[in-house]
Amino acid sequence: MKPRYKTIEKMLRKVDEPNRSACLKIVADHRKLFQTVQGSTNNHQAWLGGYFDHVQEIMNIAVRQFKLLNRLRPLHFSLSDLLLVVFLHDIEKPWKYELREDGELHHIASMETKEDHQRFRMQKLTEYGIQLSPDQENGITYAEGEVNNYSARERRMSPLAAVAHMCDVCSARVWFDHPMTGNDPWPGARRVRDTGGV
Repeated sequence: MKPRYKTIEKMLRKVDEPNRSACLKIVADHRKLFQTVQGSTNNHQAWLGGYFDHVQEIMNIAVRQFKLLNRLRPLHFSLSDLLLVVFLHDIEKPWKYELREDGELHHIASMETKEDHQRFRMQKLTEYGIQLSPDQENGITYAEGEVNNYSARERRMSPLAAVAHMCDVCSARVWFDHPMTGNDPWPGARRVRDTGGV
């Protein structure tokens, strides 16, 4: 029997305090924005409300991935750590685009680079009083891979970041068009706009 798909709020309740309350406040404060913007301009969850769908999808994947890997070999981080990282890994996205007269989404000038994204993320986390361990910060920094920071001499991405990256890749490159608008094979999975989210 397949596990049921869970809401963002239900999964955030598995995050340890004080970050649980701060993350739930972020969702409450910005729900309309999160359920309006796309997950990306083209590559994954690229529909209105796709950002919210991507975050909910990656968190659901994270719960399953954590249970599978931890059962095979004990992980040295908690499900709380992983859920916090995947929830926050793209927190800049709702603020990084603007809709222009050509009808296309364009990057805001102050949000062009990965460094700009990380700086914005950290400002938003400070604003909400989110406290990160060094491993959680590494997880957020490298959830999308080592990209320009790869080194053959030093492992930059922690195991937490690597599992977060696996979950992100699954959502963005394997299930880029999920949740489906109807009849999604994962019980309970559906797009936020299909549930009357906006």
